[in-house]
Amino acid sequence: MLTETDLPPDARAALGAALEGDAWEREFIAARRRVGREAAETFRVLLLRGARADAATVTRLYERGDAGERRAVLLALPDLPVGDAALPLVEDALRANDTGLIEAAVGPYAGRHLDQHLWRHAVLKCVFTGVPVAAVASLAERADAELARMLADFAAERAAAGRPVPPDVPTVLALTPPAATGQEA
Repeated sequence: MLTETDLPPDARAALGAALEGDAWEREFIAARRRVGREAAETFRVLLLRGARADAATVTRLYERGDAGERRAVLLALPDLPVGDAALPLVEDALRANDTGLIEAAVGPYAGRHLDQHLWRHAVLKCVFTGVPVAAVASLAERADAELARMLADFAAERAAAGRPVPPDVPTVLALTPPAATGQEA
């Protein structure tokens, strides 16, 4: 979990100042100019957490934001009082071809809130786009027979086309119950 100690001292000071006033949303948008490229994502996530941003606010920031701002919103979701209201943001990110957004979208919020059908498709999207499945929250707990079938079909299609099977496919298949993959118990 990100903390203020993950920021350089000048960015920590800027974070404190931003949270003291009511201009934190402007600071969120200006983060890259304010604290630099390397610290901007952490700064934004901590701003959202510190402000206890609600669903309407994170939706507005996500919809109006660039990729960096959207990624920060997605990363902050597990720690915000938004309930299921932010699921459309996760679903939007999963439709994108931006691997940074996809990676942020499959974190703990998705692990807790995506239904099993959408969650399986998120895992398949990760495998297909090269996002490491290590980014997928709750993978070991949620991997099931249907996910194994989907991945096995995907791997068979790749092999039939003479294309390599992504290395995460066996990793995920190993997490599914033995009976689900057709292996002996």
